[in-house]
Amino acid sequence: MSVAKVTEIITSSSKSFDDAVTKGIKRANKTLKNIKGAWVKDQQLSVSNGKVTDYRVTLKVTFVLKD
Repeated sequence: MSVAKVTEIITSSSKSFDDAVTKGIKRANKTLKNIKGAWVKDQQLSVSNGKVTDYRVTLKVTFVLKD
């Protein structure tokens, strides 16, 4: 039997939401082993002078615990 855990992380990018997700998963993989999936819980933008300056995502990352 496998047991999974879900953790929430927040990450950002100056390029896009997709880039923020990619960066978040890449960073999570350094400390969380056996990542099996993730979903985007929330997306936010930072705007300055009418231009998007930052794309921020909140991810729920699922990983399987070792026995």
